[in-house]
Amino acid sequence: MKRIDAVIRPEKLQAVIKALRKTGVNGFTVIPVQGRGQERNTHGVYRGHTYDINLHPKIKLEIVVSDNYLNRTIEAIIDSAQTGEMGDGKIFVYEVLDAYNIRTGVVDETIDELKR
Repeated sequence: MKRIDAVIRPEKLQAVIKALRKTGVNGFTVIPVQGRGQERNTHGVYRGHTYDINLHPKIKLEIVVSDNYLNRTIEAIIDSAQTGEMGDGKIFVYEVLDAYNIRTGVVDETIDELKR
């Protein structure tokens, strides 16, 4: 199993969700985050004073998939989130040893089903 953390633009969230569902990935966690990559600072004005915006709003998706779904999930995220501009985001992939269902206390069967 793999865990995919994808940091994307907030306005691309619905497109990414739609692409993930078409791929067969229905389970994920969405977290609003702020961060900084290679994007330039932007400036804001509040009551006549200019200020720098150093952190940019982003969305972090956490997705756990079987190894068979890894490449198609990454491709779906890239195809639906990419604008070609700086600030499109990043994808990180981690190894997952096990996943347990809290209600039953046993290894999560739904992730094992994705392996078939």
